[in-house]
Amino acid sequence: MNAKSQSFEASVARLNEIVQKMEHGDVPLEDALKLFEEGTQLVASCTKLLDEAELKVTRLTKGADGTPEETEFIEDAEIS
Repeated sequence: MNAKSQSFEASVARLNEIVQKMEHGDVPLEDALKLFEEGTQLVASCTKLLDEAELKVTRLTKGADGTPEETEFIEDAEIS
């Protein structure tokens, strides 16, 4: 399964496996380079998924009549 079709959780789990293998230190150089390349692709995929999720986030605020209403998520906005 390639990085683009994996879920975020599956990608993170695979990244953890890659890190453990590389930290162990007994991976041949050629294999380490392949693992590194796979890891960078997974990081890019995870970053894209997180960016897309962030765009979907909405913030609930109190409207003029006191009922909750959704407002657009604005990064670094103070929550009132």
